[in-house]
Amino acid sequence: MKPVRLPASATLALPRWGLIALCLLYILPGLVRRDPWKTDDAAGFGIMWTMARGALEDWLSPNIVGMPMPHEGPLAFWIGAVFIRLFGWIMGDAFAARISTLIFFLIGALSVWYAAYLLGRRSEVQPLRLAFGGQPEAKDYGRTLADGALLIYLASLGLLLRSHETTADALHISLIAFALYAAIRLFDASAWRSALVLGVTLGLMTLTRGWIVPTALLAALAILAVVRNKSLLVPLALATLPATLAVSAIWPVANHYFLPPDLSPTDEWLLWNKHQFGSMSWESTYYLLKNAIWFSWPAWPFAGWAVYAWRKQYTALHIVLPCTFLASFILLVLCNPHAGEENLLPLLPPLAILAAFGLPTMKRGAINAVDWFAVMTLTSCAAFIWIGWIAKQTGWPAQIAKNAFKLAPGFKPEFNLMALLIAAAATIGWVMLVLWRVSRQPSVLWRAVVLSSGGVILCWLLLMTLWLPWLNYGKSYAGVAQQMVKKLPATSSYCVESNVGPSQRASFAYFGNVQFAEGNERNCRFALSQDSVKNKNAARNLKQFEGKWELLWEGRRPSDRDERFRLYKRMN
Repeated sequence: MKPVRLPASATLALPRWGLIALCLLYILPGLVRRDPWKTDDAAGFGIMWTMARGALEDWLSPNIVGMPMPHEGPLAFWIGAVFIRLFGWIMGDAFAARISTLIFFLIGALSVWYAAYLLGRRSEVQPLRLAFGGQPEAKDYGRTLADGALLIYLASLGLLLRSHETTADALHISLIAFALYAAIRLFDASAWRSALVLGVTLGLMTLTRGWIVPTALLAALAILAVVRNKSLLVPLALATLPATLAVSAIWPVANHYFLPPDLSPTDEWLLWNKHQFGSMSWESTYYLLKNAIWFSWPAWPFAGWAVYAWRKQYTALHIVLPCTFLASFILLVLCNPHAGEENLLPLLPPLAILAAFGLPTMKRGAINAVDWFAVMTLTSCAAFIWIGWIAKQTGWPAQIAKNAFKLAPGFKPEFNLMALLIAAAATIGWVMLVLWRVSRQPSVLWRAVVLSSGGVILCWLLLMTLWLPWLNYGKSYAGVAQQMVKKLPATSSYCVESNVGPSQRASFAYFGNVQFAEGNERNCRFALSQDSVKNKNAARNLKQFEGKWELLWEGRRPSDRDERFRLYKRMN
């Protein structure tokens, strides 16, 4: 027997404008006025920026002003570079690159919504018919479940920062969500067109972040087809697989024909892919258990309950297909020797969709517990953000202000009226949402997650309005790059040898227009060294630069007590 018994009143869908507003409130803060930060964000932007300013070789061989970056794949950076070329002259290169991030997020959000909607309309998912009627229509029920899946997706803590960065991860997770949608269409209607779309998606996924995940998904779907419907093996073999291979081959083939063999990144890219899969280890298992709990909150409790509640209908597509994706990704995390949050990102779309089917069966007490946890935790977080901002502006409370300035020495607070008004309006909206949830006690299914998603959006919006200048000061290399460039010639007729990392190289090139040496060039007038403040023997770090050098400048980001940069000039 189906575990769901609902009246039609429980399936009132969120208005379209409400969903759109939530998505925009989620993604737009953090794209505007934010510098590329000291993370993969700056490195990804550096690749896009280099492509946009470079020649065909830069597009085919991803690099950061001469530093090869053959890992992952070029697709996300191609798209970002196109937007820099189109709009960089109007809105600045950094913001233009983030238009691609906005599009990636919308693709992922729409894919999650439509995937849950298709599964929610299926006959085996529908609630039991009530004795006197009044059960929801299939479309209304599907739309309500889709709303719930999208809210859970937005509330996922692991998605928050990654979805705002100019990296391949932002596109990768969206393509995974779209691949799940395409797989649902294939298993639902056995259409060759859906098989072809799935193949193209897997191919684009390969160009985004390698072939390990697409290969695992294709193998998992083939196994599922054997179990559910063997006839699906034909479109998978004759449409999905060829389309995947054809799209995946675009970049390697272009490298073969347009780049010299010694400049082609294909071999290093294939080697990087190979190193993403190995044998299971205790370290990878421990990493998954330690981080997946917070990374996928609040999706995993609802998803776990959905699997339990629908255990007697475990062969139903709305359970078995997301679980197939989920099992594939968990296996890849366990077999990946390199721990990282980017390995956990693929878990979020199938978890969000699976979690949506746990909403109709959860007890009221469990739903209230999740809601109160969200209210208490996220309200406290928002209150701390406000108190911290007041402390930075006024000096009270003194201890909080002292701690804030201690983490960012030399920071000078700035007042932005527009940011304050936006933050105040978002806070008032949060209070009204909590009051509506507490006083009305609505019966709609998505009530269990609307506070979680609303609270996450509030906290992120407050950080990206009230605290953005402080965060830019601490996480951006703009200040230190502008200090160093004063010691360099005003012309571009020089080059700088360097050992700095990808994020630092991209930031110094973008903010300071530093002319870094390309390839193995070793006759530059200047050298930029990156080391630790704890390193007492700076001369040892100079051994990698041939010749004798004179120290011109030394500096670091005020918020980083360990990292140090030194600029040297060659002594003739």
